[in-house]
Amino acid sequence: MEWKAEDVSVAGVERALADLRGAEENEKSPLLRTSVMTHLAWLPHGWVEKGRKTLAGLAERHPSRTILLLPEPNAPADGIDATVRLESFAPGEGAPQIYTEVIELRLRGARAHVPGSIVEPLLIFDLPVFLRWRGLPPFGSLELAQLVGVADRLIVDSTEWPDLPAPYAELATLFPRAAVSDIAWARTSRWRAQLASLWPGIADVQAIRVRATAAQAHLLRGWLSSRLGRPVELEHEEAEKLVAVAIDGEAVPLPPGDPPDPSDLLSDELDTYERDKVYEASTLAAAAA
Repeated sequence: MEWKAEDVSVAGVERALADLRGAEENEKSPLLRTSVMTHLAWLPHGWVEKGRKTLAGLAERHPSRTILLLPEPNAPADGIDATVRLESFAPGEGAPQIYTEVIELRLRGARAHVPGSIVEPLLIFDLPVFLRWRGLPPFGSLELAQLVGVADRLIVDSTEWPDLPAPYAELATLFPRAAVSDIAWARTSRWRAQLASLWPGIADVQAIRVRATAAQAHLLRGWLSSRLGRPVELEHEEAEKLVAVAIDGEAVPLPPGDPPDPSDLLSDELDTYERDKVYEASTLAAAAA
């Protein structure tokens, strides 16, 4: 079931959501909502379709109220355009339908600069709030500060960022304010485990060569430097994914398993509630390169 409108208020979105749920309950009683979180996603221009694709299929693993924020700060007029949907799935044969809620808000003009006051009334009380930010966050901006202020965890993918490793220093300023996850970091997990299995043989390593994205290379070097307690030199060979690692010129065996897809990576981050001190230390070491 879906509702769409232009130039709406937040109260109007809340009423539409209540009306959809009421109509569905009348047709199919009872309506079982099992939201375990509020999931915010900031999708600037160029990221909307990618964001929707990644979020598809997450409802069964993480039933939530999902709020997609599509900022259009250069729009000629201020306002909010909204689409509200109820989506359903059956967890098993004969089981009752479970409903999740998707709220898509197009924030036009000045509305794009005040997302915190817009989303706060739409959060589900007493449930954790996860914020997925696509692209490089505008560090120091009002928009980022507001949304980090209402979120329990910020999820980024530094693979999407230019000019690495410099942005890691700005990301680190957010660590005291919210738990941070980086999907680029999650993509290095198999290789970190493989390198750790070589201990203590890697205790004296001086350099690491990584064939991967820039984010994976810098984070892997940062991890190794932070674990060894000293700088390690990085030689980076650009690739679309992490495919090879060598330490002091010696190739590291390929780790077992297959790399997870983007939806699985995001799903794993939505299972995490605490700060990752190892990731934070690795990010700081990467920024110090």
